[in-house]
Amino acid sequence: MTSVRSDRTFYVSPRASDNVDGFHIKKPDLPIDLPYIGCVRSRRTDEIESSNWMLGCETLDRDYADYHQYKEYISALGIKVLRMQGGWAKTEKVQGIYDWTWMDNIIHDAVDRGFMPWLQTGYGNPIYPGGGGENLGAGMPLSQEALAAYENWVVALVTRYKEKVKDWEVWNEPNFSDNLVNTPEITADFNIRTATIIKRIQPDARISALALGHIDVEYVERFFAYLSEKKSIELFHNVTYHDYVYNPDANKLAVYKMRQIVEKFAPGMIMRQGENGAPSVGGTGGALSNYNWCEVTQAKWDIRRMLENLGNDIECSIFGIIDMNYSGNGPIRRKNTKGIVESAFDNQAVRPKIAYYAIQHVTSIFDHTLERLKMLKHTYHIAPSGSRSAYSLNTDRSISVYGYRNKDSQKQLYAMWADDAIPRDEHELNCLEFNVENGNFDEPVYVDMITGGVYEIPAEQWRKQGDVYTFKNIPVYDSPILVVDRTLISMK
Repeated sequence: MTSVRSDRTFYVSPRASDNVDGFHIKKPDLPIDLPYIGCVRSRRTDEIESSNWMLGCETLDRDYADYHQYKEYISALGIKVLRMQGGWAKTEKVQGIYDWTWMDNIIHDAVDRGFMPWLQTGYGNPIYPGGGGENLGAGMPLSQEALAAYENWVVALVTRYKEKVKDWEVWNEPNFSDNLVNTPEITADFNIRTATIIKRIQPDARISALALGHIDVEYVERFFAYLSEKKSIELFHNVTYHDYVYNPDANKLAVYKMRQIVEKFAPGMIMRQGENGAPSVGGTGGALSNYNWCEVTQAKWDIRRMLENLGNDIECSIFGIIDMNYSGNGPIRRKNTKGIVESAFDNQAVRPKIAYYAIQHVTSIFDHTLERLKMLKHTYHIAPSGSRSAYSLNTDRSISVYGYRNKDSQKQLYAMWADDAIPRDEHELNCLEFNVENGNFDEPVYVDMITGGVYEIPAEQWRKQGDVYTFKNIPVYDSPILVVDRTLISMK
């Protein structure tokens, strides 16, 4: 085992005006005893047709962030779908009068840049009695006057942006711990009310249900039972949840239980991780604050969660593009450092963080050209099949392994990482033997996803016997690495 402190490892562009297309070093300083041959080349949004990834651009409705300060950073991430909140209270400050200026500037700019806004219709508006609150954890509009005003707002919002926005969401985290008003039935009814309006105006709209704040299986069950009773499940394209856990791989059982409930009521409905990320500084605002985070552990968390979601057929949105300066009367009143771009306290963008570059490496490689393989541990023989692979690793540690192949060439890629603990600000590399049946490689290489470093796997460290490939002394640690055919990696 080789161990190194991460403060020796990474070098990041220090200013917002600098190049965001990758690391400014020739060779990452990781103790990987393999010949270094290059670095993953990032790809911009217009170079990628489609992928599993979305990007959080939330809290603009409350001015905790400023889209125009970070918009130049988005395209270099290669992500198309941007999650945003509509901001009823910001738009209608006087009853019956909508000022769209702020939102027009954002939506039009995003679409002109080739992005696809995923727009939420909440929160509430306190200018109406019973109009609900405008912050996380607030109650929904419940009075007849407020509900009528809310319906008018949704009509106006969808009518205005239906040519530019196809993806919609209703209310953020209705089961947030401080909010006891939003029962599953009230939330379901509110979702139906909103989705019915959207579909009437925009029949081809894709609407996300629920936006669950943390996985609560009873809440999910009651929510979908209500949708089923009202025969309204067909209104929704996907179901979203947010689940912040310190170990990004520790929520698989909860997700599995939620998926079982969704499948019972809505077979085949898409699961979407609508919001997930880790702080870069410990003790700051929002979820997961009680840990000594740094930029390295944030980056490890983010890309582990991204690749765990992808490996389990879950769409994934990263929270978020920039640090958010929470203020006002909401439950979070400190800077939320989950951004992958650092911000100043006046919302100015400062610089990309390590996670920004790590996410570039993920989005550059994992796009629509790959399809997932069914991965099975090597405990029994598997009959040859193009979509299945069996694998083994010579370790007792828990290692996540996900396999993919290129749809055209059929060449393969395997992602793996130690998943048994919270990411650490230290790299403990264990050199393991990796065996895979039904492999397909001509020239396998090793990729470290944090740094983007690409390394040769020397001929003496791998062999092929029949359809079984054996790779020896492969460094594995608590951040994703790849064993991949070189043709699937674009390098610079």
